[in-house]
Amino acid sequence: MIRSMTGFGAADGVVGGGRVSVEIRSVNHRFFSPSIKLPNVLSRWESDVREALRRKVSRGHVTVGARFDREGEDQASPIDEARFAAYVTQLRALQERYDLDRTLDVGTVLRLHDVFSGTAREELPAEAGPALLGIVDRAVDALLQMRGEEGLRLATYLDERLHIIEEALDRIAARAPQRVVEQRERLRLAVRDLAAGVDVDEHRLAQEIALLADRLDVAEELSRFRGHITAFRGALGAPQPDGVGKRLGFLLQEMLREANTTGSKGNDGAIVADVLLIKEELERIREQVENLE
Repeated sequence: MIRSMTGFGAADGVVGGGRVSVEIRSVNHRFFSPSIKLPNVLSRWESDVREALRRKVSRGHVTVGARFDREGEDQASPIDEARFAAYVTQLRALQERYDLDRTLDVGTVLRLHDVFSGTAREELPAEAGPALLGIVDRAVDALLQMRGEEGLRLATYLDERLHIIEEALDRIAARAPQRVVEQRERLRLAVRDLAAGVDVDEHRLAQEIALLADRLDVAEELSRFRGHITAFRGALGAPQPDGVGKRLGFLLQEMLREANTTGSKGNDGAIVADVLLIKEELERIREQVENLE
């Protein structure tokens, strides 16, 4: 399934006697770029969480946040009075020893390390790790479901844009032969006017007309362009495990190259107008492809 790189997933469950809530958000990025923020009590499993993400997500900036609430515990973190008193005693001694300002407020002490007993590092049993990873897996699955739904919507949008481009290619293909005939007749008239009654080498004129027709011919460019569109649709319909975004980006570069070549050969108002329309649609496609995994 084709996936967008934008999505959100959440899950919660019980881990080590507490409730863990996990939220995962992702946005587009050229590579897999995880950002994991776990509470201290869960930080020992950060590498395992990262690996769980890597197994299922190939591209995107992925932000993981988790919260741990011990069940039945007051939400307010109690102050460790023994540690608070020890800090005050030490600070008073430093003031006396170094003749410092005697001002010492509660806020200063509370900002010191581990004054709140709830901030002390808790140790959860080893079996809490698999429970945490199970919650992360469920959150990732929810994220992937949302990314898949967004990917389907983008695929529909891209196919609509490709259809507009194909219509423009059909108009160019229909106009190109007529444009060659017009240029050929214009060249004949220009040569006769310049010759002013002098005999013209018809063989040489035929050679020049052939060269002109070759310079104006865009059949190869249109054929390659249609081949790129077929490959683009094929990639959308059969995405690879590592995603399709990079392949689609490459195909868009090739389409733009063919559009530019067709425009430079065009020398015709109708063809140039359709080339400009094609380039506008390619830019719209590029903006969306950047958000595909």
